[in-house]
Amino acid sequence: MISCIHDSAVGPLTLHSNGAALTGLEFDEPKYKLAASPRGEDRVLAHARRELDLYFDAKLRVFTIPTAPEGTDFQKRVWAALANIPYGATRTYGQQAAAIGSPKAFRAVGLANGRNPVAIIIPCHRVIGADGNLTGFGGGMGRKQFLLNLEQGALSLVSRM
Repeated sequence: MISCIHDSAVGPLTLHSNGAALTGLEFDEPKYKLAASPRGEDRVLAHARRELDLYFDAKLRVFTIPTAPEGTDFQKRVWAALANIPYGATRTYGQQAAAIGSPKAFRAVGLANGRNPVAIIIPCHRVIGADGNLTGFGGGMGRKQFLLNLEQGALSLVSRM
């Protein structure tokens, strides 16, 4: 495992690679810190940085970087469902629970979203409350709003972070 720091529109991101896939993307001061790994460079990290730059320039809607987040089977099902939320769209926790075949598990879906180790690329920021309000996000509510505005073409409404 190796990692690098990538400066982005939402601040520094720590990217983690196992050499074959991206295993983590952390904001500064994460709620759930990933295991530290030595700094380095590989093709996975270079690919992730290129795609993140294109995403923040509103030139990429679908990430192709392979990911390998570590978690429980339930968490992995939740994270796989997140990847199906289209760019610029939002879903509620209830809709995400139904998408994985567990319609009453919306709270558990929320907890799994909160443990997503590859934020942005696995788009947990696209999940909102049933009332349409923004709810928790490991990168903070300002970043969540920024990402949603970026994807919905409303970037002119917010300044770059």
